[in-house]
Amino acid sequence: MLTDSFGRTATDLRVSLTDRCNLRCAYCMPAEGLDWLPKPEVLTDDEVVRLVGLAVTRLGISEVRFTGGEPLLRRGLTAIVRRVAALSPRPEISLTTNGIGLDRLAAPLRAAGLDRINVSLDTLSEETFVKLARRDRLGDVLAGLAAAATAGLTPVKVNAVLMRGINDHEAAPLLRFCLDHGYQLRFIEQMPLDAQHGWRREEMVTADEILAELKLGGEFALTPDDPTGRGSAPAETFLIDGGPQRVGIIGSVTRPFCAACDRVRLTADGQLRNCLFARVENDLRTPLRAGASDDELEAIWLRCIAAKLPGHGINDAGFLQPARPMSAIGG
Repeated sequence: MLTDSFGRTATDLRVSLTDRCNLRCAYCMPAEGLDWLPKPEVLTDDEVVRLVGLAVTRLGISEVRFTGGEPLLRRGLTAIVRRVAALSPRPEISLTTNGIGLDRLAAPLRAAGLDRINVSLDTLSEETFVKLARRDRLGDVLAGLAAAATAGLTPVKVNAVLMRGINDHEAAPLLRFCLDHGYQLRFIEQMPLDAQHGWRREEMVTADEILAELKLGGEFALTPDDPTGRGSAPAETFLIDGGPQRVGIIGSVTRPFCAACDRVRLTADGQLRNCLFARVENDLRTPLRAGASDDELEAIWLRCIAAKLPGHGINDAGFLQPARPMSAIGG
């Protein structure tokens, strides 16, 4: 098992399949984009499946989430999902996407074995979408959401990041939209993972502010879903008007869940990270391509997790952002 020195066991593997993206979201990367990884540095489909298989069959990983960049840009995505779904024991398989292209891929992915999906949607305004994502693609995202629901990837989860002065007034409209369509909404505090290193704490819309905005005007009555705590789940969930519908808030900065974190990350170029904010990576690609055995690769995983720090350190005076932005790490 992937257990660290603080007694936490990693069972949730986040696998980035590409650092490329077809949006340029302001909280993630500059308008001109980034220098993408050269293709030879990116893990092949076979390499991804081997490393995921090792984690699932030997190291206790029970959930695999594919991320990016934008994972729908990965040509072999459906085949990778199918091969991971064939592992024994079979992990739960999920995907985080911006939804562009999902209208044609939702059904094939579901047939391949995808269990759940999260789609990013920060605004319902075409004008604001262009301002945030620097692309006019809101209609494609909404079509992708509808296709995911039709394909049976339910409950369809929606991730929203509120930016002060841009879309922070849309908390209630976004929740209303998701309730009307049967989607589950989760707000995420903006984190210091942008390529520009322009994140400022005072500009971040906090979990408390999001809750206050949702309660404003009395339209939504919110009560904690589980007063005993959220465990390793990143989102605090709240019942809406007594339930059964829920809304989640991921307060990674102001309400961190590091003490119960069960995640480990594999980047598109084969680097293992024991924390989203880690400043040290463990290279799996080089030994993998040099012919390392499963035992040798397993030892790297174990050393990586053993070195995990107690928390992400965002609230420490000496905090430094990781060298890589979110698009290169994987969500």
